[in-house]
Amino acid sequence: MRADLLLIGFGHVGRRFARLIDEQRETLRAVFDLECRVIGIATRNHGHAISDQGGLDAIVAAALIESGGSLSQLAGAGNQRVARHAPMDLAVFSACLERLASSDAALKVVVETTTLNIDDGRPAIDHVERALTAGCHVVTANKGPVAFAYRRLARMAAEANVRFLFEGAVMDGIPVFNLVRETLPAVSILGFRGVVNSTTNHILSALEEGEEFAPALARMQAAGIAEADPSLDVDGWDAAAKAAALANVLLGADVTPHDVDRTGVGLDTSARAHAAVARGNRLRLVASARRGERPIVRPIELPPEDLLYGLRGVANAIVFETDLLGRVAITQLDGSLTLTAYALLSDLVAIRRDRRAPVEARPGRNP
Repeated sequence: MRADLLLIGFGHVGRRFARLIDEQRETLRAVFDLECRVIGIATRNHGHAISDQGGLDAIVAAALIESGGSLSQLAGAGNQRVARHAPMDLAVFSACLERLASSDAALKVVVETTTLNIDDGRPAIDHVERALTAGCHVVTANKGPVAFAYRRLARMAAEANVRFLFEGAVMDGIPVFNLVRETLPAVSILGFRGVVNSTTNHILSALEEGEEFAPALARMQAAGIAEADPSLDVDGWDAAAKAAALANVLLGADVTPHDVDRTGVGLDTSARAHAAVARGNRLRLVASARRGERPIVRPIELPPEDLLYGLRGVANAIVFETDLLGRVAITQLDGSLTLTAYALLSDLVAIRRDRRAPVEARPGRNP
């Protein structure tokens, strides 16, 4: 079965995803009967490319951008229309989406990896809305659509009989939403608490060891783990967006990141981190919420017996409180672009698996 993909955003995560589907091409074909073809790429800073027929070479596109080039340099293959120096806006997106919607592929998927707009989640929300309206599936690593508009988008996906999936929005490729949707039938999530931002966890770990704030943050930026605007990490906005997403999807909330009681970390956090260590504890940025209550993000001093105490470096974890299973924890010990790209791949495979059963037989398919 062929899946035609439209890549919206082609930064670190988007490029790693393009390479990952190439690396996993044989596995996808042999195990899942899935052939992936990129038919369009749209970026904010590097132009966009649309294939009139056949597909684009996303590996070449990634290399062009990483070498300082533009997608306009893909022109010349004969089957590609390329708009030079045209930044992505809704008009560009609509042109790319029209090409995807007209495809004869069995699966038509928009892969949305633009950066988070913490003000209102747009234009990512617009991208998802238009894709669903056009009858295309959507997978995204952008927290904005889930954190700002989950209920509406989930309803639109159900009405269009397509999927809106977002495993990469929280804890990269570690199955948080899939865990609940696929493996915890009849279980109700009552609340959660966790460390969900790798950048701040790395910084706090470094501060405990006597390092300064700035170089610890710089390492996360160099690794591509920190947000494009690192203030989203250190000011707690990334964690707030994830807390809103978790609350909306798993606790039945209807909140945005601006509804989260938020406190981040900063240059003055070093003294608190050192004081916590002196008491035998550790300071961690913890996101938490309970059903019916306002989500919270703030630095909390944790004792050694707390599971979150043991998280060092880029490690993350979430502890779910459930009605039938008590507390259930899931931990991510490593962090990298591959993990986030894998989340997109796993959502793509989930869509492929859906084709083997009627939509009506999948209760809670957009939890």
